[in-house]
Amino acid sequence: MDLFEKVSEDIKNAMKAKDKVALETLRNVKKFFIEAKTAPGANDTLSDADAQKIIQKLVKQGKDAATVYTQQGRQDLADAELAQVAVMEKYLPEQMSDAELEEAVRKIIAETGAAGPKDMGKVMGVATKSLAGKAEGRKISETVKSLLNQ
Repeated sequence: MDLFEKVSEDIKNAMKAKDKVALETLRNVKKFFIEAKTAPGANDTLSDADAQKIIQKLVKQGKDAATVYTQQGRQDLADAELAQVAVMEKYLPEQMSDAELEEAVRKIIAETGAAGPKDMGKVMGVATKSLAGKAEGRKISETVKSLLNQ
């Protein structure tokens, strides 16, 4: 069962369970999936990798929105966003811990022969490809920057 079918099945389960947060969130995710499938050149297909990219983008948007709501003193809206993020994160691969991320970035730095902050672009290119889906881009960037500045 691919990710599109899993989300569709979970929409039915959320309806039966009367889980409004999951239902609203999954319907929104499915809307983005359908838009991607019907986009010009997509040939009515959506790979799991593309589906995960869509979910990652939505999770990032949700977290960013929650941060803004918290800064503006609207914790109720922030909590709603974070509840939706929690539903979407179930469809993403397990995220790396900070220690695992640091170890992976150290290996990439050694492989690329990076010597300092001027080599950040070279390291980031390799790191974002090899760690895609396993860690957030912002976290990868922060880790690379701190290790190259040592």
